[in-house]
Amino acid sequence: MDANALTTGAWLEEHLDDPNVRIIQLMHEPDIDDYTDGHIRGAIRVFWKDLLWDTFDREFATPAQLAERLGALGIGPHTTLVLYSGRNHYAMYGYWIIRELGGHADVRVLDGSKKRWTMDGRPLTTDVPVITPVDYPVPDRARDDSSRAYRDEILAGLGREGRVLIDARTPEEHQGTRVKPAPSFDHGAERYGHIPGARNLHARDLLDPNDFTMKPREELERMFRAIGAAPDQATDAIAYCRLSHRASSIRFAARHVLGWDHIRVYDGSWTEWGSSVGLPIERDPEVVPPPGP
Repeated sequence: MDANALTTGAWLEEHLDDPNVRIIQLMHEPDIDDYTDGHIRGAIRVFWKDLLWDTFDREFATPAQLAERLGALGIGPHTTLVLYSGRNHYAMYGYWIIRELGGHADVRVLDGSKKRWTMDGRPLTTDVPVITPVDYPVPDRARDDSSRAYRDEILAGLGREGRVLIDARTPEEHQGTRVKPAPSFDHGAERYGHIPGARNLHARDLLDPNDFTMKPREELERMFRAIGAAPDQATDAIAYCRLSHRASSIRFAARHVLGWDHIRVYDGSWTEWGSSVGLPIERDPEVVPPPGP
């Protein structure tokens, strides 16, 4: 557990001129720009996939690839990296990959993202920072994939006592009427529904709807317990969504607010499961899904 994983706007404002602090605004769609009209001073605009995924394979960047990319952004191995995104699901996904899988020492998520920042009267800017690349030595370590879960493991463990599958998608996705949140174009898998036995905990419910800050510890624990996913209820819990951004928010809240470390992330998520031949699917019995995405 990293006590600094979730940081406040007050802390960031005090450190805006700290040369050892760098800020990244992770963009969730390449054609949606919520940076140009106003961002936190010093924030660098990066499309999430360009930073976090391998260039060719459907795989995460290795620690060596992350070192090269972070160094090109002026971020060294001892830099404090602060991430934010729309509702911060992409920021928490970035934390998971850069800090937990990649091993960068100090990564933080700005609680409330840009929403809370502006609600507190803190300014935005349209100035784009000048990036000076730095040397980030190639780490002598492999990527730590211990917090990941994989399709075949999930298939083999369906119905296993002590295991809980957490579906972090919207109720509509879980029930089987959509494969991507509305109102976006409905795409991302060939079939509608959820993994058999999965319990729905919409990742957006982890956040205050007014300012996007993480909800209090007591409320988060209540939500996890309501689906039987607390560590004294489930020895093994696996979260998924459509591409694992929202699922990583489930892990982030459990690990860094509640102090639990029993939840892993199935990053193949519904994009893989809902398009794979022969995998079982459940949906609410009264739901008739559309003919196809």
